[in-house]
Amino acid sequence: MGDVAVGARSGHEGPEGQPERPEDAAAPAVDPGSDSGDGSEGGDASTGRSGQDPKSPKKQRSFWKELPILIGIALVLALIIKTFLVQAFSIPSDSMQNTLQQGDRVLVDKLTPWFGSEPERGEVVVFHDPDNWLAGEPTANPNALQTVLSWIGLMPSAEEKDLIKRVIGVAGDTVECNGTGPLKVNGKALNESSYVYAGNTPCSQDEDGGQFKVKVPKGMIWVMGDHRQNSRDSRYNQADEHHGMVPVNEVVGRAIVKAWPVSRWGTLPVPDTFDQPGLSAQAAAAVTSPGAVALLGAAPLVLVRRRRRASKGD
Repeated sequence: MGDVAVGARSGHEGPEGQPERPEDAAAPAVDPGSDSGDGSEGGDASTGRSGQDPKSPKKQRSFWKELPILIGIALVLALIIKTFLVQAFSIPSDSMQNTLQQGDRVLVDKLTPWFGSEPERGEVVVFHDPDNWLAGEPTANPNALQTVLSWIGLMPSAEEKDLIKRVIGVAGDTVECNGTGPLKVNGKALNESSYVYAGNTPCSQDEDGGQFKVKVPKGMIWVMGDHRQNSRDSRYNQADEHHGMVPVNEVVGRAIVKAWPVSRWGTLPVPDTFDQPGLSAQAAAAVTSPGAVALLGAAPLVLVRRRRRASKGD
């Protein structure tokens, strides 16, 4: 920090409140060798600064002194972005080929879940291991620098046990696989040719979980990898605590961009097959169910009875 200016009224009044001499007045001769007696050698008594022009700009802080502050601000901002906005993740396996390749880096939107947004069909999401799905998988051993950079979000996390899959069913959906497919949601067949790995069938014919019919409960999602014959997803974890479902509160966010390598940069949109009419049939089913029909039929009768009672009372 620079010196603190003394005598705030400098330029108008002299020291001790005495008026200064006019600029055109002759100054008394001063012996160069004599002591001014004010305690400052060669200084300006009106400002209290030693040989410094009171109107000169303040000396700027050295770049090397500001650098640690700038680095600190950058780290805080990076940590905030990682925690609340966007985080980078690395693809650890081939289970999402060819949509994602092993080693790809994706950016995950973590902001919208803070506003109550929940995963939707067709989205690619990152989620915490819900019930030891990664048992037996090799554990990463990052060095100190990688640990720090992943903690602030500048590198994908190497220690968190996270998975990435595509959302197939949400709360209320019925998802089923028979034979080699097609995969059905609420009775509607999905055309998955745009994202399922070439040469794979939508459904797997095996007795370990490839053939199934499940209804997704509230607060859960059903997920599957795009490389159907090489993905340990909801199908093959039906014996766990959540019966293969992933709790919504375990979802980190939606993968929105392939950020690295640059040659594979691109967005991760929801495939058109999830926009087909009638796929979200649970709302319509609720209206056309016997209970709903009976309720709608009883409503006019109740209104008629109320009107009759009102007319009798008159």
